[in-house]
Amino acid sequence: MNIVIVDDNAVNLTLMAALARAATGFEPVRFDDPVRGLAWCRSNGADLIIVDFMMPGMDGHQFIEGIRASAHLADVPVVMVTAAGQSAVRRRALEIGATDFLTKPVDSTEIKLRLRNLVQLRQAQNLLRDRAAHLAAEVKTATEAIESRERELITRLSRAAEFRDPETGGHIQRMAHYSALIARQLGEPESFQEALLTAAPMHDIGKLGTPDHILLKKGSLNDEELVEMHRHAEIGERILAGTDSPLLRLACQIAASHHEKFDGSGYPHGLAGEAIPLPGRIVAVADVFDALNSTRPYKPAWSMDDSRAYLEKHSGAHFDPRCVSAFVDAWDEVLAIRARFPD
Repeated sequence: MNIVIVDDNAVNLTLMAALARAATGFEPVRFDDPVRGLAWCRSNGADLIIVDFMMPGMDGHQFIEGIRASAHLADVPVVMVTAAGQSAVRRRALEIGATDFLTKPVDSTEIKLRLRNLVQLRQAQNLLRDRAAHLAAEVKTATEAIESRERELITRLSRAAEFRDPETGGHIQRMAHYSALIARQLGEPESFQEALLTAAPMHDIGKLGTPDHILLKKGSLNDEELVEMHRHAEIGERILAGTDSPLLRLACQIAASHHEKFDGSGYPHGLAGEAIPLPGRIVAVADVFDALNSTRPYKPAWSMDDSRAYLEKHSGAHFDPRCVSAFVDAWDEVLAIRARFPD
């Protein structure tokens, strides 16, 4: 416990220190200069401060204002020592944050009782604060464990989808990192970028419900097969719906909206413009781009430049122009991601 006594009178300082020691069992820190005392409190903290009112250079009011201006000293008990009859001084001290008063000439028994009570109050405050910090740390640990399990679940579901889909694990990694890159370029918070990186691989989870003869067909799909293929967005939404997990809610939003088009001609709901959730607009760019320059049973891989040109040509129709611009403006990073996660 840091008990601090500030008084320019050496006799008063010695007397108050002896009373504080007797009342609390702690050795107080003493200052005859209020400026030095204030600086020490700001640097080292305090649990109880006893300060005289009449001092040269800085009076008790100014000292208390300096104490209360520091956030870590805002709730420290401060006792002001005043002469009898100084009611105006006391009122002002209360206004600026004094906790209690001691009156000269001092009553040693009263002083010891008051100081003992204030130290006990401070000890209770510290215990409560420490317990709150401990509980906060436990909650943080538990939350991190839940989020880790959610990320593991998303990863495992994404792998399950990969087993049925000709798309490679490299595609999943690339489109997820492209999505996070676009989010960063748009100025989205880092927490959103990280969540998108985790959730984006779930975009095609609905293909678990797509028949193999359609999913693995070499060549173009007929109209009936296209209708069935398009159902994977709704299936993915149903698989992931009804969760309290923020990550899985984000994955659900992506699964349901990444095939919507900016001009409203997409599926499953025909949403247009900013009615399409931002995660879906971002993933649409990332997914289509990587699909174009990846080999599929029904097509050879396009070049990176041709894939980029496709995005730019369909900006404002298929894709959100802001997302396309954010993507191509970071072209060197796009190339680095492509090289980092090969098929």
